[in-house]
Amino acid sequence: MYTTATKTMKSMQEIIAHSAETYGEQTAFRYKQGGEVAGKTYNDLRRDSEAFSRSLAAMGMLGQHVAVIGPTSYEWIVAYFGTVNSGGVVVPIDVLLPAEEVADLLERADVKVLVYDRARKDVAEAVAANSGIRRVSMQTEEAEGGALSMHCMLAVNEGPYTTEIDVDRMCAILFTSGTTGRSKGVMLSHRNLADNATCLDMGIAPGTVSMTLLPIHHAYCFTMDILKGIYLGLTICINDSIMRVAQNMKLFKPEIVLLVPMIIESVYAKLRDTPGMLPKKLVAKAAFGGSLKTVCSGGAYLNPDMIDAFAEYGISVLQGYGLTECSPVISTNFGTEVRKESVGKLLPGCEAKIVDEEIWVRSPSVMLGYYKMPEETAEALTEDGWLRTGDLGYVDDDGYVYITGRKKNLIILSSGENVSPEEMENAISKDPLVKEILVSESGGLIRAEIFPDTEYAAKKRVRDIPAALQELVDRYNQGRPVYKRVQKLVVRETEFAKTPSRKIKRNQQGG
Repeated sequence: MYTTATKTMKSMQEIIAHSAETYGEQTAFRYKQGGEVAGKTYNDLRRDSEAFSRSLAAMGMLGQHVAVIGPTSYEWIVAYFGTVNSGGVVVPIDVLLPAEEVADLLERADVKVLVYDRARKDVAEAVAANSGIRRVSMQTEEAEGGALSMHCMLAVNEGPYTTEIDVDRMCAILFTSGTTGRSKGVMLSHRNLADNATCLDMGIAPGTVSMTLLPIHHAYCFTMDILKGIYLGLTICINDSIMRVAQNMKLFKPEIVLLVPMIIESVYAKLRDTPGMLPKKLVAKAAFGGSLKTVCSGGAYLNPDMIDAFAEYGISVLQGYGLTECSPVISTNFGTEVRKESVGKLLPGCEAKIVDEEIWVRSPSVMLGYYKMPEETAEALTEDGWLRTGDLGYVDDDGYVYITGRKKNLIILSSGENVSPEEMENAISKDPLVKEILVSESGGLIRAEIFPDTEYAAKKRVRDIPAALQELVDRYNQGRPVYKRVQKLVVRETEFAKTPSRKIKRNQQGG
C-alpha cells in the first residue's frame, strides 16, 4: 500500500471565496465576444455566481438538480458554481449528444432546471412539454418562449449569497462515456472536487495564462482547467471552436494547456511534417502562439515517446491518470519528478493497493457512488471506501503508477493465458503509419485491426499500406511468446467509432 497526505480546501464555495479575496480584480477568464476579446475578473466570478444562486432561490429551486449544456463559456461556469454553492446539484451534459439522449439523462438525473446554450436550443424545445423542468437561456437578453434569460436573472438578483455547505453531500452528477455499456451517473461531493483540485502544488504561478480546449462537461477539464485554475489564480482563456485552436493559440498565447493523447499525437504529426529547415523551437512558437511551455495529458494512455518528441520543441508533456469516479485525477507527473513510462505519482492523500493485478484506490476524491444504481455502486466500491478502478497495473515503491491494461478488456485464451490488448496496442501504435488500432480475440486468434495514417504513408511514399503494416506486425511478433503475437491483421478504410471523450469503442470490428 502507498499513501501521501496534505491539507486541502473542502468545498468549491471555499475556493471561489479564496480566489476573489486573493486575486480580486485580476483577470480570471478571457474569451471572444462579438469579434472582441472580453474578460471577467475573480470578483466578477464571485458576484455573478452568487447572483445565479439568488436567482435559483427566486425561482424556488434551491437544492434542486440543475443541468447545464453547451460549449465552454463564462455563463456555463457561472451556472455551475451558482448551483453547487447554493446547495444544489449540477448535472453537466455533453453538448454533442442527440436531444433524445439528453432528455433521457435529464430524466434519470431528476433535473428540475435546464441551463442551455443557444447551440442546443433543440434540447430546450424537446423538454418544453415537461412542465417540471424550468428552462434558462444563456444568451437571450430577455425571456422568450417560456425560457428565462440568464442575463436578466443575474441583473435582477445581484447581491451577496452564502449558505452552509455540507461538503460530503452530492453536488454533481457526471455521466460517464464508457467504451462499453450504459452511461452511469457518477455522484461527486464538494470535498471530492475541491480536494482533487487543491491537494497538489504543481508550482504554477498566479497570472499564468492557460487555454481550455477540452469539453467542459468532462471531469478532467472542469477540475483541472477550471477549478484548479481558479484556485491558482490563472488567467483562463476559452477556446470558442475546435476549428480555431491555432488562431486562438496565437491570440491568447497560453503557457499551459490540457489535452488528451489523441490530440497530442495529432499535433505532433503536424509539427513533424512541417516543411522547411526552421529550428524546432521556432516551429513550436509559430504553432502555439510563442508562449506554450507545458502540456498536461490525461484521459487515456500516452505513448512515452511523445514526451521526448515535444521536449525537442521546448515543451514539457506531463502525463497523468484518473477516472471520473476519482474527480478525476489519481496520479500525475510534474516538475522534475517525471518518469516517462509511468502515469505519474499518486496525488497527496491518495492510497493505492493491487488486488489480483487490479489497481484499487482510496482518497477524499473517490466518488459517493453511481446515482440510483446501487448494484453498480457495490461492484465499484468496497465497504471501507476502496474504488476498484478496473485498470491493471502496479505502483512502485515511490508511489508512481504504471498501467498495463483494462481488466474488462483482458483477453483470456483457451490455453489459459491472459493477454492485455492495450499493452499490444501501445507497442504497435508507436509506428507513425498506425493512426488507430484495436486488438481483440477472434476465433481463438489474436487479431489487430489497424486504421493507417494515409497522409503519412503518402509523404513517405508507402505504396502498399497493407504489406507495410504486415511487416510492422511481423517485427512486433519477433521474440514475443506465441500467445502474445498478432495472428490476424485487418486493415480498416475508416476510423473507429469513438466515445465523446475520443476513446475507441471496443465493441466494434470490421473486416
